[in-house]
Amino acid sequence: MKKYEFSWDLIGDIGLGRPNLGKDMDLELYRLMQFTLRDVMERMYGTQAADRLFYEAGKLAGKCFYERYIYPVSSAEEFISKTQRFLREKKIGLLRVEEAKLDEGRLVLTVDEDLDCSGLPQLDYETCIYDEGFIAALMESFTQENWNAKEIDCWCTGARTCRFLVTKAEAGAAETGVVETGTVETGVAEAGAKAD
Repeated sequence: MKKYEFSWDLIGDIGLGRPNLGKDMDLELYRLMQFTLRDVMERMYGTQAADRLFYEAGKLAGKCFYERYIYPVSSAEEFISKTQRFLREKKIGLLRVEEAKLDEGRLVLTVDEDLDCSGLPQLDYETCIYDEGFIAALMESFTQENWNAKEIDCWCTGARTCRFLVTKAEAGAAETGVVETGTVETGVAEAGAKAD
């Protein structure tokens, strides 16, 4: 048995343990934990392994989040609505669907005010690998099929939103962790502009 196999019991009784401070904390300190952990993982295991670990942790979190907050749902509309509501209530981000072609195995989602990256300095790369795994797991939990999610725009690359291309995985492809999903058609940016 693993020492820290995840269950909601590991979160503990926050009301009992923090009667004065409660459940909320400063986002800056959440990011301190996230980025120092990432720094150590990259130093010890390399960037590719750190990316895979963050993606897989995001998948586990997305599966657990779905089971606790989203399930049960009876339609795609209810799934999206509940996911939007809980991501907002939990202050993770503001989810918007720019394109939904479930029958073709393709979605384009944006997350504004993203917990992990909104407000970070501009970089030359996307940073929301944990979110990719989280989103893939939400889709997998809802559809019971394998999905991949790849961030294609990020606050850190100047987009000022996180945009994810979510695609149905080919058999066995979802097991690889971090994936490349290809390029995005130019209609995505136009869809976002029309929705604003």
